[in-house]
Amino acid sequence: MSKKVVIDCDVGVDDALALILAFHSPELEVKAVTGVNGNVPLQQVFENIQKVLSLIQPQDKPLIAKGADRPLKGKTIYAHSVHGRDGLGGANIERNDGERFWQIYSGLADQLIQEMARQYPDELTLIATGPLTNLALALQRDPEGMRKLNEVILMGGAVRTKGNITHLAEFNLYSDPIAAKLVFESGLPITVVPLDVTHQVSLTSPLIEEQVKPIQNRFSRFLIEAIGYDFTTHRFREKERIYLHDPLAVGVAIQPDLVRKERTSLDVIVQEGECYGQIREVEEGPKIEVCFGVEASRFLDLFFARLK
Repeated sequence: MSKKVVIDCDVGVDDALALILAFHSPELEVKAVTGVNGNVPLQQVFENIQKVLSLIQPQDKPLIAKGADRPLKGKTIYAHSVHGRDGLGGANIERNDGERFWQIYSGLADQLIQEMARQYPDELTLIATGPLTNLALALQRDPEGMRKLNEVILMGGAVRTKGNITHLAEFNLYSDPIAAKLVFESGLPITVVPLDVTHQVSLTSPLIEEQVKPIQNRFSRFLIEAIGYDFTTHRFREKERIYLHDPLAVGVAIQPDLVRKERTSLDVIVQEGECYGQIREVEEGPKIEVCFGVEASRFLDLFFARLK
């Protein structure tokens, strides 16, 4: 049986690749896609959800909803330098305005998440690939209903490695550390996919040339355009490799044994200063599954197979 899934995302390039992987995987049944302010502003996130669904063209049209347009507290930050102004690296997706591959939910994302948790008790997996604002709001709205989630898989944090937005913090958690703290202290069945493990899976120039280029479909073309790979110079745009942060979170939902986990308690630093947004392992608090190792080649094989 396939897992019923809601994907809460801030659609940048790797979120888009995560959505492609999820919808191309028979192990998952994507019921809804919700947007949160993150890599780009919320309105752009919502447009990108529709663009990526236009690319995927799922037969079963998921519900989509807008969520939080700012963190619970503090300033918004964006990742335009990583994902481009549009969040999709400037990749062009042809949209057929005559057909929509989604259904727009009338309420906000946190309401939809909470309703679906109650609609599918002990069945629903929530995959969060952006800041955790929507999840925190859903917990505040209906903590009892949210306990009906079967599992939460979230991409975020740097546990035993350095960060990517500061030397201590990872972008998703740094964007709304108060929300992350609420989630980690909620007691929900959480699996964290941090930079410790996502930095072990990446697209390199040889992989693009040998694995992606031969596929020759709209998904491989989107990937190549979005990451800015140049076949004449055999180089990425300003990078040496592209990390598959968000697709790995989806991979963990598809094949949980891809990763090696440890149970630990995590605390999020919410005080302004050098450590803002950092997560630390602590003695007290609910235990969380944290991924530290991955069978990288096995995951990449899965990713390339589903790209086809």
